Amino acid sequence: MTGELLTGAEMAKADAFAVAHGVPSLELMENAGRAVAETIAARFKPCAVTVLCGPGNNGGDGFVVARLLDESGFIVRVAHDAESKGDAAAMSAQWKGTRVALEPEALDGARLVVDALFGAGLSRPLEGAPAQVVKALNDLPVVAVDIPSGVSGDTGQPLGGVYVKAALTVTFFRKKPGHLLMPGRALCGETVVGDIGIPAEAANTQLHENSPELWRFPWPKLEGHKYSRGHCVAVSGPAHATGASRLCAHAALRVGAGLVSVASPPEAVAVNAAHLTAVMIKPFQGAAGLGGLLTDQRLNAVVLGPGLGVNAHTRELVAAVLKSGAATVLDADAITSFQDEPQTLFGLLDDKCVLTPHEGEFERLFPGLADQSASKLEAARTAAARALCVVLLKGADTVIAAPSGKAVINANAPPGLATAGAGDVLAGLVGGLLAQGMTAFDAACAGAWLHGEAARRFGPGLIAEDLPDMLPQVLKSLSRS
Repeated sequence: MTGELLTGAEMAKADAFAVAHGVPSLELMENAGRAVAETIAARFKPCAVTVLCGPGNNGGDGFVVARLLDESGFIVRVAHDAESKGDAAAMSAQWKGTRVALEPEALDGARLVVDALFGAGLSRPLEGAPAQVVKALNDLPVVAVDIPSGVSGDTGQPLGGVYVKAALTVTFFRKKPGHLLMPGRALCGETVVGDIGIPAEAANTQLHENSPELWRFPWPKLEGHKYSRGHCVAVSGPAHATGASRLCAHAALRVGAGLVSVASPPEAVAVNAAHLTAVMIKPFQGAAGLGGLLTDQRLNAVVLGPGLGVNAHTRELVAAVLKSGAATVLDADAITSFQDEPQTLFGLLDDKCVLTPHEGEFERLFPGLADQSASKLEAARTAAARALCVVLLKGADTVIAAPSGKAVINANAPPGLATAGAGDVLAGLVGGLLAQGMTAFDAACAGAWLHGEAARRFGPGLIAEDLPDMLPQVLKSLSRS
């Protein structure tokens, strides 16, 4: 399994595939309920449990959970109003224990609640009795079946003003986008994936959770040398704004680029030279000078944007780099400088380029797209198709999308990454990986994952300068996996 993420429609096809290949639908439901019950029993001591059951398959799973928890010593009651349908009716008939109306009083005395009202396929706001019960949950610990009711499995967005916040979510076969996209990721709590007997080949999708299984890190070869590992160039801003390019350069060197240089305007050479050792300095004067440097094809990857300033000069630098044919990471000011003429930038981009905007920069380059899209995932995919390059849309739920529609969601980034300069390090990581020959999409995926893992390992107190120096530890662990 390589972390496939299935939309509601794709999950329905996976269920149908399993049934068509000999797995009875009732067996799938029994297995789903068992996965939830076993997960609960492993984490909670027997206690009073209220299982909230809806009328569909999610409710059918809930009846299985109730039966199996009852057999495990929990004191169980089922809150259920609407008549069960299909397979859920068969599971309802097997429940011989206590039933109560689906109303807030059903929660009285409960120490744990199982939310089996509605699954990832729900497309409308909660209303009526389900909404009233959810409003009454307060601080009771909730285990959600598939996804917290009231949250979209496709977008992670609440479908209305009433939704469940779970401590634990148990989903089936594969995660859904809503388990990783914010705020769904936070509303799910811990997410566990249960194997319910669906064949692996049913996971047919272009969307994955980011992990090292999706890309191959460019480990040094025994016969290799520094020139075979690429030369990444980070373009410096003026003398008062040089730190960002040095952060990029340090990250590119740490991630394995054989050589790294800071391309520096003349007035910034001295300040850059005072801070750099293994990273070289290449002075240049204006866009023509930068373009001249890049006629040396050994300088095969460039990172630019951080600290450059939002102006016509930055646009000229970007154009010079993109015309050189080098693999390119555009971040920060290199993106914002094109806010009034995005089509000019799009005309220069190609499949060796990665855009790394945060949400504000994304809005400047793709005005209105985030608001018009159903989700962050959809927005990133649309942007990649429009720009014809890889788009890495940063955040707690970073999305990386290719023009083909292939995409990943990165979910290993801790809150501590929200610190000045962290984005410059990420840009440098991607640039360093591009220099070593990774494709733009794979370099963006690997860079985002390594960035998050370095921050996770460092823990509290993180500043951007700490991230590159955590990479040896991360890479050592990666080499053993």
